[in-house]
Amino acid sequence: MLKDKIKENKPGILLYGITPPKINLSKDEAYQIAKKQLERLENTGIDGLVIYDLQDESARNDEKRTFEFCGTIKPEIYHKEFLKLSYPAVIYKAVGNYTKEEFANFLNTSNNDMLSVFVGASSKNDLLKFNLNEAYKLKKEQGGNVTVGGICIPERHEKKGDEDLRVASKIIKGCEFFITQAVYNIENAKRFLDDYANLGIKKVPIIFTFTPCGSPKTLEFMRWLGISVSKQFEDRLFESDDPLSASVGLSLDMFEFLYKYGRAKGVSVGANVESISTRKVEIEASINLLRGIKNIIQNEKEYNLEELIQSASKFYE
Repeated sequence: MLKDKIKENKPGILLYGITPPKINLSKDEAYQIAKKQLERLENTGIDGLVIYDLQDESARNDEKRTFEFCGTIKPEIYHKEFLKLSYPAVIYKAVGNYTKEEFANFLNTSNNDMLSVFVGASSKNDLLKFNLNEAYKLKKEQGGNVTVGGICIPERHEKKGDEDLRVASKIIKGCEFFITQAVYNIENAKRFLDDYANLGIKKVPIIFTFTPCGSPKTLEFMRWLGISVSKQFEDRLFESDDPLSASVGLSLDMFEFLYKYGRAKGVSVGANVESISTRKVEIEASINLLRGIKNIIQNEKEYNLEELIQSASKFYE
């Protein structure tokens, strides 16, 4: 069970991230989307879902949003009413979208197996009804058995060098696992793992997110979201005859490295796979990526740490 794996700090947790349908769709249309999502996930062996709670994020980026923002069905409602609780789920909550009373109601109506990631403001310019620290405090007061996770951003570690300390602070506030934004820069992720492993705190699972990228438009949106994509990767991607397959292959290599490197460092690493694109071909590629990661977890082979570190050079070729 997903909650048990998190509580026991197990490596190899495997999740699949989805965005609920837009609120302007009919109930029948939303049910059809849920049905397709569940059909795709059959026999993938995932531990659970990640269901996102979108926020606009335009305030943190002066450039025009690549894809127009539209509100979506609340993740906890989508999980219960449309997905019929088919899988355990990590429910994202963008806390700034809610008043204290609304957030308290979410906590009080959650079941004992609820897992949730509280998401703070995307920018200091955001106008918030409620903030992240208030959410952590309210969870302690009223959250019962809700298992709370946090966001981890390796790119922020590259710029500020303190993501490990941010994670430690959130662990003290009650976070029991972390999910990163999509990873396409192995050095940022490795450096974070090094510093996190060296902290004298209780360790919790770090779940890295991976997403296929098969077009310049998807790459543009990834960068708009703040995902670090190296020039070497971009060149490799679009010099390939099949950019989408190339991105899946690179993501598999990155997961295998981070999974093994984490274990060598005493850190439990897992994966969350998503498609940030609505293109059918990229969604299908994300399922192939999911199956590939599951295969790596199930068929782990012995490795030498020094050889593993040397193998990372392929990411810079």
